[in-house]
Amino acid sequence: MHIEVGSYKAKTKLPELLRGVQAGNRYTITLRGNAVADLVPAECHTDKDTVAAVEDMLSFMEAHHNPVGDMQLKALINAGRA
Repeated sequence: MHIEVGSYKAKTKLPELLRGVQAGNRYTITLRGNAVADLVPAECHTDKDTVAAVEDMLSFMEAHHNPVGDMQLKALINAGRA
């Protein structure tokens, strides 16, 4: 469901609007009758996304036969923290 909400109401009723978003509603926030923002559900990462990312990484490593060469993984991690 798509609902238009004035900016003042959005400000005063934010917790209620957020519960509505959790329930699947989408809101367009207006300022003096003009749409200025959309309040929609966040795109959350799922376990499926994580599994796909790991599979992509493993495929890359297989295709490139040890892409880090002779470098030690721990040294690369520490270099990234510097």
